[in-house]
Amino acid sequence: MTPAKPYDLVIRRGRVVLPDSTRQIDIGVRDGAIAALGPDLPEGNHEVVAEGCVVLPGGVDSHCHMDQQPWEGKATADDFNTGTLSAMCGGTTTVVPFAMQMRGQSLRDIVEDYHERAHSKARIDYGFHLIVGDPSAEVLRDEIPQLIAEGCTSIKIYLTYDGLKLDDYEVLNVLDLARAQGAMVMVHAENDACIRWLTEKFIASRKTELRYHEKAHSAIGDREATFRAISLSELIETPILVSHVAAGGAVEEIRRAKARGLPIYAETCPQYLFLSAEDIDTHDLSGSKCVCTPPPRDKSNQPAIWAGILDGTLEVFSSDHSPWHYADKIAGGPGTPFHRIPNGIPGIETRLALLFSAGVNGGLISLQKFADLTAGAPARLFGLHPRKGRIAVGADADIAIWDPDRSVTITNSLLHHATDYTPYEGQVVKGWPIMTISRGDIVWDDGRIMAEPGRGQFIARQRPFPPQQGLSKVLAS
Repeated sequence: MTPAKPYDLVIRRGRVVLPDSTRQIDIGVRDGAIAALGPDLPEGNHEVVAEGCVVLPGGVDSHCHMDQQPWEGKATADDFNTGTLSAMCGGTTTVVPFAMQMRGQSLRDIVEDYHERAHSKARIDYGFHLIVGDPSAEVLRDEIPQLIAEGCTSIKIYLTYDGLKLDDYEVLNVLDLARAQGAMVMVHAENDACIRWLTEKFIASRKTELRYHEKAHSAIGDREATFRAISLSELIETPILVSHVAAGGAVEEIRRAKARGLPIYAETCPQYLFLSAEDIDTHDLSGSKCVCTPPPRDKSNQPAIWAGILDGTLEVFSSDHSPWHYADKIAGGPGTPFHRIPNGIPGIETRLALLFSAGVNGGLISLQKFADLTAGAPARLFGLHPRKGRIAVGADADIAIWDPDRSVTITNSLLHHATDYTPYEGQVVKGWPIMTISRGDIVWDDGRIMAEPGRGQFIARQRPFPPQQGLSKVLAS
């Protein structure tokens, strides 16, 4: 009998977070995958001693923007090089950013351009969501089914934003296609008419200060749009995921839908737990560093988001990393009105540490819950399971080793994104990723960058749901 070749890497005596338990064991890695789990594994070609550390599945960030085509004349600060660098330094090993189609564009052309942007720059593995801003007959008939077959098995749609927003009829067409294809549909659920109407009223009244950004993006509009998205999903009988849930009222709508047995999923982001409307309401324009949509709500709203995480209403914790330089945020000068501030904030590197500190070290969530929110659930919902999102034999050796007791003050100089600020400047966290391993390669080693641009691979994702070829109950009745 030919003996098995040595492990390429053995991670020893760490506190390993498995899907169903946490155990002090070794991890043996061979050919980029986890080959063995257990005590006292044979020696490997390379050894990492993780005693005293927590060993977690590498993070899966299923909502981030990088190297995206210019939006309103400006491009995101991070390309695939700096975006994936920042991700891996924060303990993330897989990202799924967005190939964004706007009105009049070919989705196929956008995806091909995105492949070109990513393949020579990405340091860790990646996939693409399809943003559908123009669901023409050709796009629905030809482009999307083929792109899904090629592994882009999720679609994002918007209920607001000029050039992207779909009306309800168009949403139904996209949902119907997703049902037939077994794809996941993500929904940006804000009421566009409410935003436009409130914005016009505030501007007409010369109420242009930053604090009116949150008021114009009313939480009532979030709740209504979430209910509408759920209703359209129920009509077509296909799952959806409500993106970046910010308002307690939206959490309530999702919770009620789940209680009725509907396949509704949802994510939230660090900005809705660790930022608030008060951070936007500044006398100068520094509050623009926290402007995103949906916006952070009042601090009194944060317990509702935590409650959604704790009871499973919100399954996914993503970054919605959308970085702009501060100069781009305030390009209109010191009097820039709130509706001219670009929406989006950086957060791909701080996502995991913020939740680990407040959630795990704060006694709110278990290590298993943390791993599922940040890796397991997004991997399952977006067709990356069983390859990504878990520590298990046969899975990719995507692993993050954490010092659970390390205290870190977040500063922009500490981070690796390309933008010139972090909205979490000065926040102190306890727990920090000190080593990141992607497909068995050490890519980040406590201050040393070990992965070159172009190392990452495109991951063709599976369909997360079985395709449904029959008619929905409404059409069949």
